[in-house]
Amino acid sequence: MEPTRNTRYPGACDCHVHIYEDRFPLIPNVAWVPPHSPVSAYRAEVQEPLGIDRAIVVQPTGYGFDNSCTLDALAQFGDAARGIALVAPEVSDGEIARLHAGGMRGVRYMMIGGVLSWASLEPMAARLANAEWMVNLQLDGRTIPAHEEVLKRLPCRLVLDHNGKFLEPVAPEHPSFQSLLRVLDSGRVWIKLSAPYETSKVGAPGYDDVSLLARTLAEKFPERCLWASNWPHPGRDPRPDAVPLYDLLFSWATSDDTRRRILVDNPGALYGF
Repeated sequence: MEPTRNTRYPGACDCHVHIYEDRFPLIPNVAWVPPHSPVSAYRAEVQEPLGIDRAIVVQPTGYGFDNSCTLDALAQFGDAARGIALVAPEVSDGEIARLHAGGMRGVRYMMIGGVLSWASLEPMAARLANAEWMVNLQLDGRTIPAHEEVLKRLPCRLVLDHNGKFLEPVAPEHPSFQSLLRVLDSGRVWIKLSAPYETSKVGAPGYDDVSLLARTLAEKFPERCLWASNWPHPGRDPRPDAVPLYDLLFSWATSDDTRRRILVDNPGALYGF
């Protein structure tokens, strides 16, 4: 019988999680004030019902360059998690080493309302390649053609968020999606199948416009795909439940082998579990 979401994949990894703790101060004038969302709530809402063993904790923009909350979360998870930091372009090698010791393995570049510039990306990527870190990039997928050559030549590993995050979903044959496929084919690039609710125009339950892109990515590049919950779903009220979002993976990746690669093998190799 074809496996369902009740099938457990030992070593499965959720590749995009944010942790917010009230005891860590946010930067001034944040666009969104998050509710208290500790590690214990994530475990109860995502890991336990889905059987997810590992997590990648991504530094929220609301904490700016102070990675204390994310480091604290990594300490709570132990070896079952890795982190993605947010650092200034002039960050010292010593600080990168300190963050690495705390479980960090990359730098977040948020190009939609973020704080780092395209001009700093290539110099940062050269430094991260030496540290065996990655760039975690979020951008509007419709802009990928303008950055395709830069993204293909980055010397470090590159991970793209949320199916490419096309703020206006496109058809798979659209030039911007074809540009994304060429970037993925360059050999050091991965993509998260995640958060369809952020860009879908048709909405739940199937998010059909974004699901078409996710399904295409899983079919063409199963070795480059990851899965993520995007918990606690910043800016969403009410926030979506993890179970139906996880169920979508079973329609995007229709074979058990592909799902195992996306959930276990790919993140295991990429993040060093």
